[in-house]
Amino acid sequence: MITSSILVIDDDPEFVEIMKTVLETKQYSVSCAYSSDEGFAKLEEDIPDAILLDIMMGRGAEGFIFARKIRKEPRFAKIPILMLTSMREQTGFDFPGERIHPKFLPVDEYMEKPIDPQVLLDKIEKLLARKHAV
Repeated sequence: MITSSILVIDDDPEFVEIMKTVLETKQYSVSCAYSSDEGFAKLEEDIPDAILLDIMMGRGAEGFIFARKIRKEPRFAKIPILMLTSMREQTGFDFPGERIHPKFLPVDEYMEKPIDPQVLLDKIEKLLARKHAV
């Protein structure tokens, strides 16, 4: 059985550990980064099958910048990204209209924290199935 690899990028170590535990229940190989810079370094080491990415990290919306940057890099452009955020809970802000937009928010899926583990696993499975179908 080939195991899919997932890169989790979030600046909350407790959340990262929870995501790692949930993903490992389905035998995913999980690597973790706690900043966008560390995420880029992990991408240079090994290209994952999918990325779980927090929007709000460090000095602000580093997840946006990270997503836009890797979409411009041909080696990484096709990696499915599942954006995770608690922005609406923390700020009251929500995206008007379509949340996922190729220029504004270039990700494949979007989830609000707190994350339901089964919904997360279902979304990951669908992202990976789409990636392998192409």
